[in-house]
Amino acid sequence: MKFLDIAPLQSINNFLSHVCVGECAIQGKIEAYSCKHARTDKKLSLSLEHEILDYLGQSSDSDPPSPFQFLSTRSSRKTLIYLILTLNQIYPDYDVSAVQAQNFFKEEVWNGFKQIFETYLFETSKEWSAANGGSSFFENLYKVLDEKLMQVVKLPECEIYSYNPDSDGDPFMEQGAM
Repeated sequence: MKFLDIAPLQSINNFLSHVCVGECAIQGKIEAYSCKHARTDKKLSLSLEHEILDYLGQSSDSDPPSPFQFLSTRSSRKTLIYLILTLNQIYPDYDVSAVQAQNFFKEEVWNGFKQIFETYLFETSKEWSAANGGSSFFENLYKVLDEKLMQVVKLPECEIYSYNPDSDGDPFMEQGAM
């Protein structure tokens, strides 16, 4: 995976790095990565593919349904591998392996996710508007995404996943974290 430096996202990320909304503080960033394998990604990708296939091969018909059954198709495995490679790129000290696949959840389509996203960041959008002369946080964000990524990424056609780590093993988990 290769980090894509999209300059217009910098002002949004600067804002998201320190916004306070009442009793909560938001620390976040929006990053873009290519799906082209870089450096050790190809080797790790093959290793993850074999790990998944080995795990799928170990279960028998008498076993209860596995949370990994969705990985029986090549495209599903490829999507999971991209997700794992991205997380490993973002958090190099936190090794996400294929056996943690049950922590990934497919979300709704873009419009459903967009509503959830906007609800969560409603208060943030008010702070943005106050700090940026009344401009809309969401309009600015979607404009950047449309202008810089839409040549490659078509948001309404994307599959959206969330990652819910095990609370015991996640070094980034703390109360109130999303």
